[in-house]
Amino acid sequence: MAENDVSAELSSLRRSIDNIDAALIHMLAERFKATQQVGTLKAEHGLPPADPEREKRQIARLRGLAEEAHLDPAFAEKWFNFVVAEVIHHHEQIANGHR
Repeated sequence: MAENDVSAELSSLRRSIDNIDAALIHMLAERFKATQQVGTLKAEHGLPPADPEREKRQIARLRGLAEEAHLDPAFAEKWFNFVVAEVIHHHEQIANGHR
């Protein structure tokens, strides 16, 4: 493959990656809008910020989805744990009256 062809293909692939990254950011923003509503509902009803049983179910579900998608299930679990830690932090802030 000629150097110009490689450069053009690389640019095309990177544009696709950039588009996917943008979509992921928008999807995460929507996810966090929903989890903020969950945090408000939990705070209003005195429920704890974390729900370990749901988290276990979600991890199992996401690991299965990752396997189906040929994505490393351990990576999917790490990603989920990272997001959940941030969600719990937000829920704690909401419960303490800080939005």
